[in-house]
Amino acid sequence: MLSERGFVAALDALALRAPVPVDLVAVPDGPLSEPVEAAAYYVVAEALANVHKHAGARRVAVSAAAEDGVLVVSVTDDGVGGADEEGSGLRGLADRVEALGGELALESPAGGGTALRARIPLS
Repeated sequence: MLSERGFVAALDALALRAPVPVDLVAVPDGPLSEPVEAAAYYVVAEALANVHKHAGARRVAVSAAAEDGVLVVSVTDDGVGGADEEGSGLRGLADRVEALGGELALESPAGGGTALRARIPLS
C-alpha cells in the first residue's frame, strides 16, 4: 500500500483496519522520501498493533506533520498505559527511526494511556 498509493493512503488503510477507532489528526501534504515514509508507516503500524494487543483503548489519535525539517509522528491512546519501551517491537522502531537520525519517545504512565512520538529528519 505504501509504495503503490503513498503515505497518506497507507495511513488511511491502517486506520480503517484498526480494531479501535482511529482519528487521523493531520497528515503531511507534501512528498516524503521513501526511507522517511517507511519509518513513519512502521511507527504507526506497530503502535496500532500494540494498542490492539495491550492497551485496552477505546480510541487512538494518529498525527503526522512536518515541523522545521522534521516529520513528527504521534500515536496516542486512552488505554491502560504501562508500555515497556524496551519491548522488542518498540526497540525495533527506535532502531529504525534512529538509523535516520531521528528519535522515538514514549510516555505511558500506568492508567494514563500511551503516547508514542517519532521525530524523523526530512533530509
